[in-house]
Amino acid sequence: MIAIIDYGMGNLRSVQKGFEKIGSEAIITNDPQVVLRADRIVLPGVGAFRDCMHNLEQGGFVEPILKIIAEGRPFLGICVGMQLLFSDSVEFGLYSGLNVIPGHVLRFPDQMTVAGEKLKVPQMGWNQLSFKRRPPLFEGIDNGSNVYFVHSYYVKPDDSSVIATTTDYGIEFCSSVWKDNVVATQFHPEKSQEIGLRILKNFAELK
Repeated sequence: MIAIIDYGMGNLRSVQKGFEKIGSEAIITNDPQVVLRADRIVLPGVGAFRDCMHNLEQGGFVEPILKIIAEGRPFLGICVGMQLLFSDSVEFGLYSGLNVIPGHVLRFPDQMTVAGEKLKVPQMGWNQLSFKRRPPLFEGIDNGSNVYFVHSYYVKPDDSSVIATTTDYGIEFCSSVWKDNVVATQFHPEKSQEIGLRILKNFAELK
């Protein structure tokens, strides 16, 4: 069973529909006990880091998430769901995260330019992946594949060996991570058409 954690901050139905398209059942649940029984867990996220972390705590999801990760079950974080895995974020102050992956969530610098043109923040649209490591989640995905992003903040791991892909947007930033059974993407697989569906399929088939 794939459980999509409903803590009031995720693009839940589109993630569920992505799994439906590749023939995998995924349930949306706001019950930590149901999450604890799942074989695979997805943590999506839309909105501010502070609010997302608050809702995770209030919903009773922090301990189940840490337990599931410690037990080695496949875990996928998406967008803010990736950022929450880190130590802290500077969005609207300084707020602590789950600290599964030591590192920080930072805002894109102001006044980023490419070929003399100012880049907009948030980054919104398609951009390329550059592989540093290739986790099973990205099997069959070519280097340079385009995926869909919507974000103003990016992660900076303390240990660069967890970086799976980087992407260039004014700066080269970490666009996905892989640490043991945890894989997380700054981009949205559920919005990334055939590439994204392949990623969801790979996740559904992880051993």
